[in-house]
Amino acid sequence: MKKILLPLFAFTVSIIVHAQESKKPEVSLVFGLNQPLVTKGFNFEVDYWTKKFVFDYSHGFGLEFTDNLITKEAQDQHLSFNITHSVGFGVGYRFTEKFNVRVEPKMHVWEMYYDDQFKQEDNRIKKYTTYTLGLGAYYRWTPFENKQNALRGLTIVPNVRWWPNVGSSLKDNTYTYFNERTQQTETHKANNIGISNTPFFFNVSVGYTFNLRPRA
Repeated sequence: MKKILLPLFAFTVSIIVHAQESKKPEVSLVFGLNQPLVTKGFNFEVDYWTKKFVFDYSHGFGLEFTDNLITKEAQDQHLSFNITHSVGFGVGYRFTEKFNVRVEPKMHVWEMYYDDQFKQEDNRIKKYTTYTLGLGAYYRWTPFENKQNALRGLTIVPNVRWWPNVGSSLKDNTYTYFNERTQQTETHKANNIGISNTPFFFNVSVGYTFNLRPRA
């Protein structure tokens, strides 16, 4: 994964340095709604906009995957999961002023518990990291961009993402252990980050864009 992340990071930095075309670049700070509403956690994202590109850094904390958010296999093993950190960056191309598509390498740190001992650190079964590399499609909507007041920068960003696992810290992406609830040896396969343990998910972020450029 480092062989993927390092060249992409170097490319991102070089593009940002080269793209200093404005003394006051557009910068957005947005917060995902799914994280607090669905997974009881928190996420923020910082976006740097140039005329044709967007560069982002995002970080999620304390994302809980329990009950219907996990697979039937994990439910049968009486498991629940906490993501302590979901972090990465993206490099995107702006097809229009509002619509962009990004390449997004990310890492996600999972804690694995029995569901009746959830987030009791002394009873944690396993901690592991998954690595994803995928695409995200974003639509940046600034509904008050024609106003000349503080509302002008209000930003709403619906998005759809596909983040497949490309690796994990688990050997062969699985963990075999003796399950104290089922009283037998079980195998857990590294989780995916999306809906129903798939690479796909959608979200809506809200926040603010600073130094929003005048629109034609």
